[in-house]
Amino acid sequence: QVQLVESGGGLVQPGGSLRISCTTSGLTFKMYPMYWFRQAPAKGLEWVSTITPNSEITRYADSVRGRFTISRDNAKNTVFLSMTNLKPEDTALYYCSKDSSGATRGQGTQVTVSS
Repeated sequence: QVQLVESGGGLVQPGGSLRISCTTSGLTFKMYPMYWFRQAPAKGLEWVSTITPNSEITRYADSVRGRFTISRDNAKNTVFLSMTNLKPEDTALYYCSKDSSGATRGQGTQVTVSS
């Protein structure tokens, strides 16, 4: 059974930084591209970033490019999202997924950007 567990969220001031993690089990992690999504209150699921299995290619939504960095550790079955220069509009529940649709995802970790 595939399990995805996100962690590391919290409350941060505008301009601050945060790194969130997603630890996986039940899948051959090193074979999968991995994705981060987010969902703000009363909004739909938004794709944030993608990383290929060997980290050779990363992609970002326009809204986070230059501020967020996706990375992975295949030995630890974990994917990360480092976020800098956070803005109030980054406030959302953040999910990792093994699917480009976001269909298989964890419970999420809340990131709140507020002064």
